[in-house]
Amino acid sequence: MPTISIPMLNDEMGAIVKNYVDSLTKPPGSLGRLEELVIELAKMTSDPFPQVTRPGVLVFAADHGVTAEGISAFPQEVTKQMVENFLNEGAAINVFSKYIGASLKVVDIGVSADIEHEQLICKKVRYGTANFYKENAMSIDEAIKAIEIGYEQGQKMINDGINCLILGEMGIGNTTASSAILAVISGKSVEKLVGRGTGIKSKNIIHKQQIIKKAIHERKPNVDDPVDILSKVGGLEIAGMAGAMLAAASNRTPILVDGFISTTAALVAKMISSQVADYMFIGHRSVEPGHHIAIELLGKNPLLDLGMRLGEGSGAAVAFPILQSATLMLKEMATFTSAGISN
Repeated sequence: MPTISIPMLNDEMGAIVKNYVDSLTKPPGSLGRLEELVIELAKMTSDPFPQVTRPGVLVFAADHGVTAEGISAFPQEVTKQMVENFLNEGAAINVFSKYIGASLKVVDIGVSADIEHEQLICKKVRYGTANFYKENAMSIDEAIKAIEIGYEQGQKMINDGINCLILGEMGIGNTTASSAILAVISGKSVEKLVGRGTGIKSKNIIHKQQIIKKAIHERKPNVDDPVDILSKVGGLEIAGMAGAMLAAASNRTPILVDGFISTTAALVAKMISSQVADYMFIGHRSVEPGHHIAIELLGKNPLLDLGMRLGEGSGAAVAFPILQSATLMLKEMATFTSAGISN
């Protein structure tokens, strides 16, 4: 893997910006979390007037062999069809990305079929993971390669000028992989983590739980080794997102994390380099039951709670204007002195 060097937050810059926020024409603290957010952004970027525009949305797509066990409401071929929908600008993440003026890139890191499209970034590690109910999801080398690809794609987007990175994913079966990863990392029972995913019925949730529990028992992932966890019960798109997060933090670029799958990838990234979490915001709270546990492990407070569970980076994209509002508050509001108002 690339050498990961993540800078410390600039607390001194945070203190400078806090003082400036308190000088704006409003009672101290009256804009609530917006004030906290812009101070955090200042610490991350080391900039007294941090910017988050233009944002970049990076969607990683991959398939999961465990879908053979009937753990999803949709067949595996929907992954390919949805990637084509992204490329044809018909998905939710296309709509929201366009609204916030984001650069949107789609990376095929492991879809089980070939997709021909000039806008697709094809970095396929393999044609989907193996069925981790029966064997390891991928090799150690493949897991590392997926992280490296994610890092490279994140770095490329930052080099192209984005100031905030939103990670998205597409992969039928990836709530199963994420639940398995989270069960290993958190030590929580599978029953507390597994939800409906793409919309399975209640009776099928028990089957999904049993598949995950048996897979963890058989694969025996090492709780202290993120690459081993990925290789045994993970997903290629999860590894890719983790790598991209590491690239963003290395460049002092804020990361806006989406829902359950994205937050699981964030936990993997944190295991690789703990300081990466300093550069993260959680865009929204998913209705997936495991998401609140993953959020707690990251020590974060989501910006929104809208009952969403789509993925794709959609919840984070919807939350982005909140970060943008925080930066505009700092940049455009008058101070008591400049406005001639008694403080």
